[in-house]
Amino acid sequence: MKLKTLLSLAGTALLSVSIAGMAQTPAPTAPTAKIHGHVTDPTGVPKGPGTIGLSTDQGHTYKYTFPVNASGDFTGDGIAPGTYSVIFKLPETPEGKFVDEIDNVKIAAGEDVKQDVDMSRQAYLDKMTPEQKKQVEEFKKKNAEIMKGNQVIKSLNADLGAARTANHDKKYDQAETLMLKDTAAMPTGELLWYELGVAQIGLKKYEDATTDFKKTIDLGNADKKPNPELIGGAYSSLGEIYARTNKAADAAAAYDQAAKTNPAKAGFYYFNEAVVFQQVGNTDALGPAADKAIAADPKNPIPYYLKGQALVTKAAEDPKTHKIVLPPGCAEAYEKYLDLAPNGQFANDVKDILAQSNQTIESKYKASKK
Repeated sequence: MKLKTLLSLAGTALLSVSIAGMAQTPAPTAPTAKIHGHVTDPTGVPKGPGTIGLSTDQGHTYKYTFPVNASGDFTGDGIAPGTYSVIFKLPETPEGKFVDEIDNVKIAAGEDVKQDVDMSRQAYLDKMTPEQKKQVEEFKKKNAEIMKGNQVIKSLNADLGAARTANHDKKYDQAETLMLKDTAAMPTGELLWYELGVAQIGLKKYEDATTDFKKTIDLGNADKKPNPELIGGAYSSLGEIYARTNKAADAAAAYDQAAKTNPAKAGFYYFNEAVVFQQVGNTDALGPAADKAIAADPKNPIPYYLKGQALVTKAAEDPKTHKIVLPPGCAEAYEKYLDLAPNGQFANDVKDILAQSNQTIESKYKASKK
């Protein structure tokens, strides 16, 4: 009995090894296929997210299901060869219903079948009610208008970029030609009017430029969210025009409005005001402009120099010593310039003026006592 028991156990062990050995040889795998495609609604717009199902019984059951992403795209693999209905459903589609069905889609082994679900096809449209068809046509018409408008905007943006480059390169005539065309095409484009004004300042067409910048300001203020950078820039440009056409009071008011509209760039606007008045030789207006620039940005050395330049024109000569007598505030402005820019581009000129007036050049600026 003991020997028989051992033989019986040995036989069991051999049988187990034999079965395990047979399991290590995989059975042949049947070749499968893939599918991919794109879902669009009756207006031609991508439709998703949702689900694509492959059915052999008109959607009662599904052999395979694959997700459709928000862009309307889907892919699937591991599909047994055969003929299927490709069925599209939305997440809210009731059980037993579907949005669209493509019948008799043949899927062969080893292939990656492309099968779109295009609901703008005539067979699908024929199933729609007259009211649904009307809605589709109205949407298509509106969408066509939007697409046309988008193309116009794209063209205008390209012209605007080209005009900015032309203005930067001082090719003002090219910029003007582009912007005259585009403001005629879109009279409500405040950026177009602004760039046209920049070109016409360059061409010294000051009257036309004034109209352009006023148009920019009016359109900009009419926006739901006015752009202070744009409106402030337009006021600053008006200030430049007025300064160059001997309207100092109007220029100062325009620069003040620019700073009020866009306080973050007040120092920039007032600095430009001082520079323009210096360029046109209006020393009476230069001093106050320099003071505003200094107040807005005390660390910028140039306005101190410009203030000194405005005041030095009022210097007198001492009849006894024949030395220059600087007016109050002039030496202090020059000294502050040297303090901030000891090696600046105007440093030597300032030192010469102070030396001729027999002023002591201070290493640190001290504000005059009032």
